[in-house]
Amino acid sequence: MVKEEKKFSYKIEDGILEVKLVGEIDHHSAVSVRSDIDGLIFDIRPKKMVLDLSEISFMDSSGLGLIMGRYSLIKDLGGTLSLRAPTVAVMKILSLAGMERMIKIDKSIKEDGEK
Repeated sequence: MVKEEKKFSYKIEDGILEVKLVGEIDHHSAVSVRSDIDGLIFDIRPKKMVLDLSEISFMDSSGLGLIMGRYSLIKDLGGTLSLRAPTVAVMKILSLAGMERMIKIDKSIKEDGEK
C-alpha cells in the first residue's frame, strides 16, 4: 500500500513503515509533517521505520528535530528508525549533529539534484 500525503509519501510492507520526505523541511513544514507521521506511527505501530531523505532539497534544524522526535517515539514503542539516501547537503547536517552515533544511516548518498 502506497499513500501520498502533503510533504511525504509512505508505504507499509512486512511491518516496516517507509516514509519518503519531499521538498524542504523547515519550521513551517515540519509541524504538519511531524503530526501526520506521528499519527501513522501510532496507528501502525511498526517495528521498523525508514525515513527516505533522497528528495529533500533543504533541511534546517527543524528537520533534525523532526528526525530526532520520530527516533524517540519509535524507540519508546519498541521499534527502530533508520535513514535512507540523504543528499550530500543533508548528510553534512546529519554528520555535524552527530546523528550517525544514534541512528543507522544508509549512506547511499545521491548527488544534489540527481533523481
